[in-house]
Amino acid sequence: MKSYIRLALFFYYKKIEFNFEEQLLPNRPTLFLGNHQNGLMDPILIATRKGQFSYFLTRASVFQKPWISKFLRSLLMLPVYRVRDGWDSLSKNKAIFKTCSQLLYENNAIVLFPEGNHNIKRQVRTLSKGFTRIIAETLNDHPDIEINLVPVGFNYRRAEEFADHVILNFGTPISSKNYKTPDTNATVLRMKVDVFNALTTLTTHLDGDDYDAKLQRLEGLNANFLDPTIVNQIVATQLKNCEAQPKQKQNPIKAIAKMGLCLSLFLPYAIWKLILEPKIKEPEFISTFRFAVAISLVPVFMLVIAVVLWLSFGAFYALLYLASVFVLDVMAVKL
Repeated sequence: MKSYIRLALFFYYKKIEFNFEEQLLPNRPTLFLGNHQNGLMDPILIATRKGQFSYFLTRASVFQKPWISKFLRSLLMLPVYRVRDGWDSLSKNKAIFKTCSQLLYENNAIVLFPEGNHNIKRQVRTLSKGFTRIIAETLNDHPDIEINLVPVGFNYRRAEEFADHVILNFGTPISSKNYKTPDTNATVLRMKVDVFNALTTLTTHLDGDDYDAKLQRLEGLNANFLDPTIVNQIVATQLKNCEAQPKQKQNPIKAIAKMGLCLSLFLPYAIWKLILEPKIKEPEFISTFRFAVAISLVPVFMLVIAVVLWLSFGAFYALLYLASVFVLDVMAVKL
């Protein structure tokens, strides 16, 4: 499944880049802590491109059906309960945190999104204390362990668009040895502040009540949101004396290829545009559901058309159709 999703991501994103402030050593107890902008695409990118297999803390509401729960757990996903799942459910987190403690003791990596929710806004939101409870639980059970807290900044050029460019910035690991009393309120607050501050340097962070005005001004300047260091510096100067960057010109070959791709995949494209996309209320889920169509309906449709062409006109035309779709996709995505 990892190989299939990784191949699909190649045909879905224009470019995926990973930047590391410090080389990460494998087989170390590690918590990857990322900002959460783009629904399921955020964990998918880490799961398929980081190399080391990781466990993922996932909202418990998606584990309700037994067969779905079994499937998700087979993908190393663990449910975490929130207040919106009911106050009675929060007690179940104790067992989950105990499981995380054992996983870290066994030198595994765990990915979680400490904001506790997702939002497409270009800002780091207030962090929940769930990850600090995992650290405290682990250090109480295994006092000599050293956990690496690795902040991860997700940077999308435009997250909801097809053929987007994304860069993941992995910050310098923060050692749990820095926190002698992890279960005290003061230490919990310091951990949250340290991770929050790290994340605000690894991704664009627009704070304050004038978020919309700042974002509109940055978009007017054609700011490169793939480079949060520069964007955050511009924001720090109150967007004064900033020159607009030249707008990227539309490649006519890319536009023609995209049109050809839509025609060659007319049925899944119509299902997406006419039925599924209009029902999506939150923009941070647009890319997730579009990708779901790409890895499910699209290959099935391609195979059906190829079989029909094979039976009607021969193998040459079936292979020609498949090759044409792949070429059109590469041109529409990568150019």
